[in-house]
Amino acid sequence: MIRSLRRVGGGVACCTWMSVAVLGGCAEKTVKPVRLANDTLGVMTIAVAPALNVSGTAQLDPNRVADLMASELSYVADIEVIPVNRVLAVLADQGRERVESPGHALEIAKILGADAILVFAVTEYDAYDPPVVGLAAQLYGKRRRPRTVRFDPVAESRAASPSRQWENDSPLAPIAQAERVFDASHEWVCAAVRRFAESRSADASPFGWRKYIASQQSYLRFCCHETIRAMTHGVESEKVSDSSGAG
Repeated sequence: MIRSLRRVGGGVACCTWMSVAVLGGCAEKTVKPVRLANDTLGVMTIAVAPALNVSGTAQLDPNRVADLMASELSYVADIEVIPVNRVLAVLADQGRERVESPGHALEIAKILGADAILVFAVTEYDAYDPPVVGLAAQLYGKRRRPRTVRFDPVAESRAASPSRQWENDSPLAPIAQAERVFDASHEWVCAAVRRFAESRSADASPFGWRKYIASQQSYLRFCCHETIRAMTHGVESEKVSDSSGAG
């Protein structure tokens, strides 16, 4: 369902992993996060499953990462998010610890009344200089509205009807997915972190945008944000792990 990725390439380190304690006293003005456009999914209710940790490290709280993913998903236009604890409650009732298959994912979505469920794995995790995070995400469920930029009265009528026709012909196939490795030694990752930082805070500290790399939680949040952005901007499957600067 989700395959692991390996870290690729070295690259020139352009980011410095700094102690979060050093940043504690920095003055900051928070900026309201910019909502992400939703070019492909339409109006949907999405549940978020607990993360699968296949990175080989025990220095990671999968449920905390899933909470960050759910938080970032809530900034996508027209998306309503069912939090991770609701999925955990269903899993507990079933005597299971994780989502075990696409069919199981769809079963949970149905129980929660969601249109879809986001299942993802942390495929790489290195919290040191430079930090590396790999994520592989898949969205299972049914589209509520067809992908079209023109108004279609028939499609809109179906979308509003309780007996609406679902678009997805193969329910066990993901309706969106993305795979990415975020290695902070790569310039494209640093550039993306800068953009993310500008959308979240106006920081007058000398560290500036680099604090989003210094903090493990902030860097994980950035990685979740970029993975969701790939899924909601018409990219069915995206894997970026080279050092060419593409991304």
